[in-house]
Amino acid sequence: MLIINDLSLRIAGRLLLDHASLTLPAGTKAGLVGRNGTGKTTLFKAITGDLASETGSVSLPKGLKIGQVAQEAPGTEEPLIEIVLKADKERLALLEEAETATDPGRIADIQIRLADIDAHSAEARASTILAGLGFDLEAQQRPASSFSGGWRMRVALAAVLFSQPDLLLLDEPTNYLDLEGTLWLENYVSKYPHTVLLISHDRDLLNRAVNSIVHLDQKKLTLWRGGYDQFERQRGEQAALQEKGRVKQEAARKHMEDFVARFRAKASKARQAQSRLKALERMKPISAVIEDQVAPFNFPEPVKTVASPIITMGQGTVGYAENKPILKNLTLRIDADDRIALLGANGNGKSTFAKLISGRLPLQSGTITIAPQLKVSIFAQHQLDDLRPEENAIEHVRRLMPDAPESKVRGRVAQFGLPTEKMNTPAKDLSGGEKARLLMGLAVFDGPNLFILDEPTNHLDIDSRAALIEALNDFSGAVIIISHDRHLLEATADRLWLVKDGTVAPYDGDLADYRQLVTGSSGDRKEKREADKANKADKRREAAARRAALEPLAKEIKATEALMERTRKRINGIEEQLANPALYDKDPGAVTQLSKERSQLENTLAANEEKWLNLSSQYEEGLAE
Repeated sequence: MLIINDLSLRIAGRLLLDHASLTLPAGTKAGLVGRNGTGKTTLFKAITGDLASETGSVSLPKGLKIGQVAQEAPGTEEPLIEIVLKADKERLALLEEAETATDPGRIADIQIRLADIDAHSAEARASTILAGLGFDLEAQQRPASSFSGGWRMRVALAAVLFSQPDLLLLDEPTNYLDLEGTLWLENYVSKYPHTVLLISHDRDLLNRAVNSIVHLDQKKLTLWRGGYDQFERQRGEQAALQEKGRVKQEAARKHMEDFVARFRAKASKARQAQSRLKALERMKPISAVIEDQVAPFNFPEPVKTVASPIITMGQGTVGYAENKPILKNLTLRIDADDRIALLGANGNGKSTFAKLISGRLPLQSGTITIAPQLKVSIFAQHQLDDLRPEENAIEHVRRLMPDAPESKVRGRVAQFGLPTEKMNTPAKDLSGGEKARLLMGLAVFDGPNLFILDEPTNHLDIDSRAALIEALNDFSGAVIIISHDRHLLEATADRLWLVKDGTVAPYDGDLADYRQLVTGSSGDRKEKREADKANKADKRREAAARRAALEPLAKEIKATEALMERTRKRINGIEEQLANPALYDKDPGAVTQLSKERSQLENTLAANEEKWLNLSSQYEEGLAE
């Protein structure tokens, strides 16, 4: 059990937790959520004992083993499988002692303990974890130094998972995972046999992998049962009740204050007034609900409209070296309003495809046709390093608006969603989310027709991700997204392309199908989907046959509608004539004739409207059969 009691934490003079308390029962799987900068990572440091508290305490059972991903990824010459196996220090120590132990009793104890911790299957378990995080058997035998920093962080994650600590602390573990790795981790955490505290802004991960939410807000910790969606709904309901109670209390307080003010000096009411004064003193104010508003993203509309298709490819091949293609047989079309999500494990070529589409990598063979004046922008996490560390946001934007007045430059920076106090902060001192906003704003500065986003949510909290979804849905150009955040993909993409086996092709299914495919249990769902497709095809054929049978009725409905429209126009024309005062003096007989005609036309219109209603009813009934 993890017990946090009256804990206060301060970093660089800033109070992050103020007398916060929390009890986390053993075996709980909890997601720790809260806005960026509220102190979630700082809380982890207090739990591990790496940071002293100002007040309060963190209590853990004696001998409890805590595990978290190492800050630095392993970069040694050891094979990955060996690095992971060494993470279980107890197993390693027992194996070493077993080689030198001579006392029969101690040897028996060692063997019993090795059996208890399932040491004989250690290599298989380590290999399974590495495979789930994207390393095949060949890669598991390669030295860590041969992998990039992001892949080495996966090794660090694999090591801590393999060690199976009693309390597993994970701080944004999906930031260096692809969608496939995220799905695997979600399944692993949901079945983890011990306590988990997970910092994440991935809604789907928080809905599926944990059974509780710890909310860090207003320097306090609150435990909620259920996944993230349940937490959000319950919190909204509680906020509504709190606000309702506050309004009711304010009304009661005002009523009491008015009574005291009116009757305080009156002898007959003095006792009642004093009673109300005491009631006012006892009344604990209900605080107003404080909702921090997240800044929106603003993506400018494309400067020039480009007709579809904006990009077409035929039998294209792309790679970084001659005769070593990464992707081939690329026969695809992108339209001006497409919303495409790229699926596929890291290393399959998603970023290579993005570079091809954005013009950063040429086609080696095949054909590619790009619409004239097409403007493509790309946002990728690695580009955060391209920001000029000593320059602030205003200086970055001024480079793109050299002749604009200061007010316009600041106004453009404000559209990025950066607060005023951060506009003069050097890029190196901005948070990850603020850097992402700055880079994203610079990427779309000139109003692209196609916006490519490669893992845009890594440094964004849940509310900022919701703002990004809204901005992407409002953007009128085409969008291609690479992301491990399924909520983002489901909310913005209407086409899925799978990057696999050296090519890119449309994926016949949705994200739920893809999740089943990745986790290895897609058969039943695929059969159901194929049956559903067959049923839908039958229904479409039946509907087409019904429409054909009802065609004469449809024609009669249209003819009646045309007759009604002509009748209305004639009635309107007569009313315009009758509205002319001169007609009554000039030709009274015409007035009589027009009035009579209008009456007849109104009767005709009413009869045709009745006919149209009957015909339409018959048509609808025929379609519904």
